[in-house]
Amino acid sequence: MAVRTLWGCSVPHPALAWNTTISLLTADNCMVSIDPTMPANTERSPYKVIPVVTEQLSEKEELFQNLLGQIAEQFSRVFKINELKTEVANHLAMLEKKVELEGLKVVEIEKCKRDIKKMREEMAARNSRTNCPCKYSFLEENKRPAPRRDVPSYPKYMLSQETIEALRKPTFDVWLWEPNEMLSCLEHMYHDLGLVKDFNINPITLKRWLLCIHDNYRNNPFHNFRHCFCVTQMMYSMISLCSLQEKFSQIDILILMTAAVCHDLDHPGYNNTYQINARTELAVRYNDISPLENHHCAVAFQIFSQPEFNIFSNVDQEQFKQIRQGIITLILATDMARHAEILDSFKEKMENFDYTNEEHMTCLKMVLIKCCDISNEVRPMEVAEPWVDCLLEEYFMQSDREKSEGLPVAPFMDRDKVTKPTAQIGFLKFVLIPMFETVTKVEPPRARHQRGAEQSCRAKPPAGVRLAREMGVHLPHPVFSMYSEIMQQGEGCKGKC
Repeated sequence: MAVRTLWGCSVPHPALAWNTTISLLTADNCMVSIDPTMPANTERSPYKVIPVVTEQLSEKEELFQNLLGQIAEQFSRVFKINELKTEVANHLAMLEKKVELEGLKVVEIEKCKRDIKKMREEMAARNSRTNCPCKYSFLEENKRPAPRRDVPSYPKYMLSQETIEALRKPTFDVWLWEPNEMLSCLEHMYHDLGLVKDFNINPITLKRWLLCIHDNYRNNPFHNFRHCFCVTQMMYSMISLCSLQEKFSQIDILILMTAAVCHDLDHPGYNNTYQINARTELAVRYNDISPLENHHCAVAFQIFSQPEFNIFSNVDQEQFKQIRQGIITLILATDMARHAEILDSFKEKMENFDYTNEEHMTCLKMVLIKCCDISNEVRPMEVAEPWVDCLLEEYFMQSDREKSEGLPVAPFMDRDKVTKPTAQIGFLKFVLIPMFETVTKVEPPRARHQRGAEQSCRAKPPAGVRLAREMGVHLPHPVFSMYSEIMQQGEGCKGKC
């Protein structure tokens, strides 16, 4: 009979006592482990069963051993020794794994870090191209905007007299300046206009605030920090060239400048139409009413709420209330959906404009920031034209996303329908030139008595040329020379344009 068969038999061998210990050997006298997996023996090579002589236990000893076994079994059940053994074994395995992981070579760890960094950069680049972050999450309550580096860390540039003079003109080339240089230029504007002195602004706080502003503009093709600087520099040039400090209070000047700096904070690169059609978080939060502009205001005052960035910390409560309301009013006015409403309201006040009327002055400030926001085309062609490319890139990015999400696409944003010239002609003719023309008709009271005599002595120049002269742009200006003929032709140009 095979040993494997004997192994499964519960009847002991008749020649041996039931508690006899045996050894199993092969034909070569090699010991075989007795278990269910042992190889089967054959008749040709049978296993040899050798009993091992052991000292026989007495009946009392055998009874004592059985008792000890039962006690051990009961202890095991009471104290859950097997469970403890399993837990200790698992914990030991975990510690061994941890030691193994911590034992990785430094080079391998660095390689892992580099791979992770590369993956994150690729994901960030992909998200910036295809995702609108505002669709998911914007500035949670516990997340406060702050600069991504220590401040003030940008160097203080000593501006030359030539730069200072150029900074006051619309011909200023915004493409020649690095971000740190633009920050220094903005800082100079606040000092030059007397805002730092009149409102007791801490110069270090001003630096911190400007740096925080820079870090809270996104790297969009158009709505980025350079656009913020461009709009603010145009506001500064208007204040300087048009002597607005003679017409406005210093609080109004502070409101105009600060609203220009903050007017597109944290812009996601997708306009209000997308926000509303895609039902983004912003659109839901602000009930489809100027969601982006409301967000820009909210981010601006989240920054001001932090003492290290609060340039208004030394103004009294009533002044701050006036400044806050003024900045909000101006930023909300930059929503192009309100363009016709604001311009019509301004035209109604224009003929009898009163510089002592608060409502008239507020309307003028709203039109001024709107002029600055769309003022690229009143700059020299070499400065203005790159902005068109940037704007179209952002438009195409949005229209591509709208197509992929099945949302309506505006024709002027569709890369398959719009061209660079057609994108600008309608905008210049029906938006920019009429608005600037309207603004140039507002005169200070002391100049009104001269208007009749001057108009009778000379023909009225085309709107674009006159605006260029008043804004200090050298003629022939490429943009306005292009539209002089259109404006002179009057109604006759409508069928051609």
